[in-house]
Amino acid sequence: MDKREKIIKIRVTESEYDQLIERSQKPRLAEWMREFCLGAKVPKANAVPKIDPSLLRQLAGMGNNLNQIARAIHSQEWQPLDRIQVVAALTSIQRELALIQSENTGDS
Repeated sequence: MDKREKIIKIRVTESEYDQLIERSQKPRLAEWMREFCLGAKVPKANAVPKIDPSLLRQLAGMGNNLNQIARAIHSQEWQPLDRIQVVAALTSIQRELALIQSENTGDS
């Protein structure tokens, strides 16, 4: 396969960009444009699965919680109540991940 060395830059309005994203059936706009405009099939090895935006928001929220926990751990100013809050937050994240996993894999 030939190496892609040429870059094409285009400017679009916010509305045009939104339309392109809406029409795109690929996770990456460039990949979709290559297929749509050139009829070029992109190898499956580079395929990125589509993920529900609400799932991404949930995962981002949990990532933020984990960052807060990490900051608390690194501050080394632990009080008994802090430990309880950290354990509660981790337990909540564990429950949320199990729920997300069951919703997205069909497990009950």
